[in-house]
Amino acid sequence: MIKTDILIIGAGPTGLFTVFEAGLLKLKTHLIDALPQPGGQCSEIYPKKPIYDIPAYPEILAGELVDRLMEQIKPFEPGFTLGERAETLEKQEDGSFIVTTNKGTQHHAPVVVIAGGLGSFEPRKPLIANIAKFEDKGVSYMIKDPEVFRNKKVVIAGGGDSALDWAIFLTDVASEVSLVHRRNEFRGALDSVEKARELSRLGKIQLYTEAEVEEVHGNGGLQAVVIKYNDETKEQTYLETDYFIPLFGLSPKLGPIGNWGLEIEKNAIKVNNAKDYQTNIPGVFAIGDVNTYPGKLKLILSGFHEAAVMCQFAYQIINPNKRYVMKYTTVGGVEGFDGSKKEAKKEVVQSIV
Repeated sequence: MIKTDILIIGAGPTGLFTVFEAGLLKLKTHLIDALPQPGGQCSEIYPKKPIYDIPAYPEILAGELVDRLMEQIKPFEPGFTLGERAETLEKQEDGSFIVTTNKGTQHHAPVVVIAGGLGSFEPRKPLIANIAKFEDKGVSYMIKDPEVFRNKKVVIAGGGDSALDWAIFLTDVASEVSLVHRRNEFRGALDSVEKARELSRLGKIQLYTEAEVEEVHGNGGLQAVVIKYNDETKEQTYLETDYFIPLFGLSPKLGPIGNWGLEIEKNAIKVNNAKDYQTNIPGVFAIGDVNTYPGKLKLILSGFHEAAVMCQFAYQIINPNKRYVMKYTTVGGVEGFDGSKKEAKKEVVQSIV
């Protein structure tokens, strides 16, 4: 049983910033996310996508934003349960909650915060008749440990940042990397596209454009794929491989959270935005893109604001007999749980008469 003060469901930017705001209040946090790494969509789908509405950053890449948030929360030592989906919510007699994941990991906390973005994500799977037969037997929709592909033949399908980035990365790991995309143009960052094409010219990536993987074959495990070209020839290529990784993005779904008795409106969780972003279940909050209320803006900076407000009210639930006096970080600095402290810079301004 993992015990914490605030259990955060979703490790995207809003969930990560919640760790910081809770840490300022000396509250311990633990995060659950179905993805294998923190960052949510920013890490999984568009790590190289520029974001323009983060205060003080005229432009910042999504992946860099996640890196900076992880650096910001490091002093507060959050716990993580990654690669597992929050499955059930059980309210206890004392008002606290036990959240259990799809892998049976149990978490106990007096406050639960749903910061799951647009919900849990499920991979978009290609329409190949027998592909389910080879799932976890050579077919994978996410890359958790690149070393699994060491000296193996790998076929990646997709045309976005994730497909391009992994194809480029695996050229130094796999014995053979093939990238299949149904169009000749890619949707990813220009520098990634140029690098992939250069690696193709050097023979480090076998590039198949205007083509799709149509069949998968093997005896017990994946052994080959069949690539069909989309031009008039309708030619096919039989390609031996150890792994096939379709990276067509993730489909957002509210998932099991939708069965927790929360008030739902158009696949989003209704909250009280006039006060604390609490749901209809006392002690359960929802912040970020997963929630809805009149005037809601689905922006990362909106999620940051909601996290700051929510933590103040969560503190009162966790410490009902204590009164918290807010102090600006410019005055009090930031102190982590390990005792380390970043002191606020104090400047004395003297007026000259």
